[in-house]
Amino acid sequence: MAKLNWYLGLAALAASSGLALSAAAGAGIEVTMNHAKIVKLARAADTIVVGNPAIADASVQDATTVVLTGKGFGVTNLVILDETGNPIVDEQVTVTRSAAASVRIYRRSEVQTLSCTPYCESSYKSDAERISENEMNAGQ
Repeated sequence: MAKLNWYLGLAALAASSGLALSAAAGAGIEVTMNHAKIVKLARAADTIVVGNPAIADASVQDATTVVLTGKGFGVTNLVILDETGNPIVDEQVTVTRSAAASVRIYRRSEVQTLSCTPYCESSYKSDAERISENEMNAGQ
């Protein structure tokens, strides 16, 4: 009887870990801001749709390889269809920042992210930053 309970416990553990793996597998695709991730497809793609192109961008490398690039922080989705319109990929895409080497500065409604490797500087300047920089340089 003890062996039967042990086998039942082992089966329950295997079933619960399988469910956990399924949930993790459906968690979507995570991309770091300003980084690219290769998405390999099971079959050739015909149509690629990104829900919000301000958050992520997808470019075709070849028929079965898509390069996904994080452009802005947030969550969007990626849908890839084959030539008959059947979905190959339908996943949530989350674009995150590299927390270890960046700093966020909040100025009212404006947010600026600085890359700190090793000095903190902005690789992309917002419109407000460009206007401010032009005004400061105009006085010189």
